[in-house]
Amino acid sequence: MSGSQQQSGLYVGLMTGTSLDGVDAVLADLAGAQPRLIGHTHLALTAEMRKELLLLSSAGWDELHRAAVVAQHLARSFANAVEDLLLSAQIEADQVRAIGVHGQTVRHRPEAGYTIQLNAPATLAELTGIDVVADFRSRDIAAGGQGAPLLPAFHAGLFTTHTPRVVVNIGGVANVSGLPAAGSVEPVIGFDCGPGNVLIDAWAEEHLAEPFDRDGDWAAGGHSNATLLSALLDEPYFSLPPPKSTGRELFNREWLTHKLAQRKLAPRDVQASLTRLTAASIGQAIAQHFAPAGDVLVCGGGAFNATLMRMLGEECAPRPVASTAQFGVAPDHVEALAFAWLAREHLQRRPASLPAVTGARGARILGALYPVG
Repeated sequence: MSGSQQQSGLYVGLMTGTSLDGVDAVLADLAGAQPRLIGHTHLALTAEMRKELLLLSSAGWDELHRAAVVAQHLARSFANAVEDLLLSAQIEADQVRAIGVHGQTVRHRPEAGYTIQLNAPATLAELTGIDVVADFRSRDIAAGGQGAPLLPAFHAGLFTTHTPRVVVNIGGVANVSGLPAAGSVEPVIGFDCGPGNVLIDAWAEEHLAEPFDRDGDWAAGGHSNATLLSALLDEPYFSLPPPKSTGRELFNREWLTHKLAQRKLAPRDVQASLTRLTAASIGQAIAQHFAPAGDVLVCGGGAFNATLMRMLGEECAPRPVASTAQFGVAPDHVEALAFAWLAREHLQRRPASLPAVTGARGARILGALYPVG
C-alpha cells in the first residue's frame, strides 16, 4: 500500500442488491464529518448474469461450481465499475484507501448460522490494485445476530435530526431504520420489514417481459384487490418481532403462487396489490415500532417508483414521505455510500454493527480485508 493510500480519505463503495438491477458504485471522501460524494456510476448486469444469479438463489444442479464462476464474473463487473468511476473522477487507484463491496446475496439463513454473498474480493483487489473490504455480514451472524440490516448505523450518521424519523431502504427487500432525535438516549433500531421490489419486479418480468414496472405505471392502471392484499399480509413474518431479516428464501414466486391460490385476477390488479403490499407492510412496521417518527425518508430503487411512493405516502400518513434526494443524497447512492463507510470503519477497527438492530451479543468490527500487497 502506498503512502497516499494510507493517508487517503477516499473510498469506493460497491453495491448489488436483491433487485439484481446492476452495480451501483460511488467514490466518496470520508475525511470530514459527513460523506462527500465525488463520483458515481451504475453498471447494469448482463441478462445472462442476472438469470444465473436468480437461479442460484435457490438450490440447483452443480451450484457450487456455477456460483464460483459467476462470482468471478461479478468481480470483473465490479472492477469495470471502479475503472469507470475513477476515470470519470480523474482519480488514480493509488489515491483510494479501500473498496467496500457487498457482493450478491444468494442465501441468507441466519437461523442456520450463515449468509452467502457471491463475491471474489481477492480478484477485485488484483484487478484494481486497491485494498478490498468484503464479507460484512458473517461476523454479526457469528455473534448470534441476523447480519442484517447493515444500514441503520450509517443512516443514523447521515440523517439524524432534531425529531425522530424513519429511513426506509426499498431494494428487493424493504428495511427500516428508526432514528431517535439527536441527543436521545434511545437506541437506533431497524429490521427487514418484508418485500420491497422483489415481487413487483418478478410479476412485471413475467407479464411485461421487462425487469421492473417503470415508475409503477403498470400498477397505477390496476386496482389493489382487498382480499388478495389481506391474504398477502397474513404472512406470519410480518408479525414476528424484530430483530428479523428476510429475502428471496421467503418472498419469491412460489410464495406468491400459494397466496394467489385459485384467485382469478387481472395481472395488472395483482401488480397493484403487490405494490400496495410493499407500502402497507412498511406502513404497519412504522406504526408498530417507530410511532414517534415525524417523517419518512426513502432510498433504494423503490424511491423511483411513483406509484409505490404515492401508496407509501397514504400508508404512512400523516407523516410526510420523501426521497432522500430532498436531503442531499440520491436514493440510489445511499447503499453504496454505506459500504464505503463500512470499509473505513473496518480499517479503523471500529465496530459498525448495532446489537439493538441485529440481535447480536455485542457490537462487532465487520468485514474482512483483502490487501493488495
